[in-house]
Amino acid sequence: MLLQLQKDILYGPVNSRRYGRSLGINLMPTKKKLCSFNCVYCHYGTTKRCTMNIDQYSDELPELDKVVKKLEKKLQTDLELDLITFSGNGEPTLYPEFADLVEAVAELRGKYRPEAKVALLSNSTGLIYGDVEESLDMIDLPILKLDGGNEQTFRAINRPTRSVKFEEVFEKLFSLDGIYIQTVFVDGQPSNIAKTDLDDYIECVARIKPQEVHLYSIDRPVPNARISLVTPEKLEKIAGKITKETGVSARAFYD
Repeated sequence: MLLQLQKDILYGPVNSRRYGRSLGINLMPTKKKLCSFNCVYCHYGTTKRCTMNIDQYSDELPELDKVVKKLEKKLQTDLELDLITFSGNGEPTLYPEFADLVEAVAELRGKYRPEAKVALLSNSTGLIYGDVEESLDMIDLPILKLDGGNEQTFRAINRPTRSVKFEEVFEKLFSLDGIYIQTVFVDGQPSNIAKTDLDDYIECVARIKPQEVHLYSIDRPVPNARISLVTPEKLEKIAGKITKETGVSARAFYD
């Protein structure tokens, strides 16, 4: 069964395999997913509203002040958490006031939970906006998606809205320092683990030189029944190959 969409602005904490207890911030609508990607493996199902232009859905988005007030109230409780993470029902960086909100969240973290980290889980498309890119300086863990190393694989796996091009996403990742790359590998139809796909992907990692690469596969039902998980053994092998050929630490995560 596919995951249900988050029903509110805040959710969790969710136990992350990598980072611990993560309090999620959902900036997208609660009734329908809104994203610039329609990934074949998305546990929330198919993206019926796949776009970079969310102006027409502005009335479904939470007001900045409401997000800030809810988070401040939550941070004053005895809730145990390690991370405050921008994620949710779609691509968080498409939120019109994303940069302003990042600043507010960073201030609240410093005031109430200085031991916690602020994280972003993003598909990288919102980085075309200058204020979004600048906001990464206030995010401890900017975790950005890269599931393939060429246009063909990118379109097969992530199925972005038409205006999003692989080369533009890659060039933006290449221009950034201190980022983390997160990748989901899948087998079947389509797949991103063929030799040519991995070679292109590893070349991209070598050029981007992120802080670290985090590898995952699917662990829940997905909308595309033709894809299957990549085994932990295979993920570990890919991680080792990435580290050996690029010098970048790559880690595989699985249950």
